[in-house]
Amino acid sequence: MNTLFDKIWDAHVVQKVDDGPTQLYIDRLYCHEVTSPQAFAGMRARGLKCFRPERIYCMPDHNTPTHDQDKPIEDPVSKAQVDALEKNAADFGLTHFGMMDKRNGIIHVVGPERGLTLPGMTIVCGDSHTSTHGAMGAVAFGIGTSEVEMVMASQCILQSRPKTMRITIDGKLGKGVTAKDVALYMMSKMTTSGATGYFVEYAGEAIRSLTMEGRLTLCNLSIEMGARGGMIAPDEVTFEYIKGREYAPKGEDWEKALAYWKTLKSDDDAVFDKEVRYDAADIQPMITYGTNPGMGMAITDCIPTTEGMADVEKASFEKSLGYMGFAPGESLLGKKVDYVFLGACTNGRIEDFRAFASIVKGRKKAGNITAWLVPGSWMVDGQIREEGLDKVLEEAGFEIRQPGCSACLAMNDDKIPAGKYAVSTSNRNFEGRQGPGSRTLLASPLTAAAAAVTGVITDPRTLM
Repeated sequence: MNTLFDKIWDAHVVQKVDDGPTQLYIDRLYCHEVTSPQAFAGMRARGLKCFRPERIYCMPDHNTPTHDQDKPIEDPVSKAQVDALEKNAADFGLTHFGMMDKRNGIIHVVGPERGLTLPGMTIVCGDSHTSTHGAMGAVAFGIGTSEVEMVMASQCILQSRPKTMRITIDGKLGKGVTAKDVALYMMSKMTTSGATGYFVEYAGEAIRSLTMEGRLTLCNLSIEMGARGGMIAPDEVTFEYIKGREYAPKGEDWEKALAYWKTLKSDDDAVFDKEVRYDAADIQPMITYGTNPGMGMAITDCIPTTEGMADVEKASFEKSLGYMGFAPGESLLGKKVDYVFLGACTNGRIEDFRAFASIVKGRKKAGNITAWLVPGSWMVDGQIREEGLDKVLEEAGFEIRQPGCSACLAMNDDKIPAGKYAVSTSNRNFEGRQGPGSRTLLASPLTAAAAAVTGVITDPRTLM
């Protein structure tokens, strides 16, 4: 009668507090430079050591410049945060993948690709997009800075048990439809608060058919529906992906781990607090038109009108469109774009670069476009070069930058200027998210590539 979530959660309960939270054991804590300084300061103030330092991995990503990483960081705030993480990791005896370390990159890209993220684990990080790791069949969620300190000190966390939801997507995905489109479609239906209070398991034929990288993209965006996290039951796709990776179990340990991982699925009669179903045939390549990820539509649709909206909703909707410079009822096809960003913990993996290259191959970057193509890690950067994608991209007029979070959140030099439009493969399109006054349209790598070579918003299927 247990769901996948129940099985992993229950296996990690240390003790329950009557009418209070659960003390949950944590297998892996990921630390980046933005949300960890106060946690380390708190540990120092209390004279504490990390309880299980071998379970904690640190790396800078948000403030990392995507060029000249071998030189000192120019921005003083960014430099202070990156330097502090390096010092804190050394002082507390923690593994640290610093800038220019070949294992560095965005923490949510590095964890899975190094085999640090494994099925059945509980994983936390002071970052909402920790939900990414649920794609491997783990219970993974973002936590606050005081909770980061709690995990450092005790390898446990106090958490209220969330409710469970299963979202099933039946059937096969159509041409040009990616995991990113699936996520944007669900958000357009459920809104950015539709999964609040739930831990979501994704199921169905369309989900099973996704590659590991597609699953990582989907789970990454769970948080944008308000979910506590998202997860997918591990299967042959998962096991094949993990096998042979740096930190993955080897030899006898592998066989033992595999036997356990194969038990990690929801029972046939498992009961979820909520069930939602969609048909894959209804999902088209998507694009957002507003200032939250739930304001999305099929790329061939028109922006909704305010007809039938309540006054409060209408005011918020009109404010959002005012910021974007769009009008209700208009089509976005053919709209001029200024920037294209490929990257982030949502779409900075090798498969995303393959998709982007498949569209731009034999074409040229549009003259009006500034493009930032940012691998999610040095490993991805290496794969791009091994596969010759760098040559394809360079011939089309694109350059590849160094790994980091880049233009996802304007904490580094990669900022979209005020008033400019960016088709972005990242996860959030809030006002000013990619730079003060910037206007973000979230889309898949295929849709981003189509805009990059045409200079306007284009249905990628017309170029495939």
